[in-house]
Amino acid sequence: QVRLVESGGGLVQSGGSLRLSCAASQSIFSINFMAWGRQAPGKEREFVARITRDGRTTYADSVKGRFTISRDNAKSALYLQMNSLKPDDTAVYYCYTSYGTWGQGTQVTVSS
Repeated sequence: QVRLVESGGGLVQSGGSLRLSCAASQSIFSINFMAWGRQAPGKEREFVARITRDGRTTYADSVKGRFTISRDNAKSALYLQMNSLKPDDTAVYYCYTSYGTWGQGTQVTVSS
């Protein structure tokens, strides 16, 4: 079973940018889709963005136009470029696969 490790979280001011990475323990070439979700304090986990094996992307309305998801099959990695960050983006961000495997998460905090 593939293992996922996220990195790149941190503290950033409103309007700033962060790039999250998700390293997989094995090839992701054959995985139908990989995605990012997030969970804010006191809230349920929610979908953020998804990318299919052939590169099609889908975004939550709340992040559309600000976040960009990408994958590098050669490096077995998934990325999330987050621009124009808002305090409402504060959450633990997780990567996951179409197999239902989740990483441990990385904290993103956006200060106002």
